[in-house]
Amino acid sequence: MAIKLKVTQHKSGIGRPDQQTRTLAGMGLRGPHKSVILQDTPAIRGMIRKVSHLVSVEPVE
Repeated sequence: MAIKLKVTQHKSGIGRPDQQTRTLAGMGLRGPHKSVILQDTPAIRGMIRKVSHLVSVEPVE
């Protein structure tokens, strides 16, 4: 069974470097207090690591 992660954006991407803004958009996050459910893959983990100061992550069953 694939593990899924709930990623919630807590801070805005405004004023951040372009790479961080594009990473948030690539994960489907469009603004603070928005959440998405994503598969737990190495690529997604890398994206989360790049913007870890803007998001929170919790596992979903």
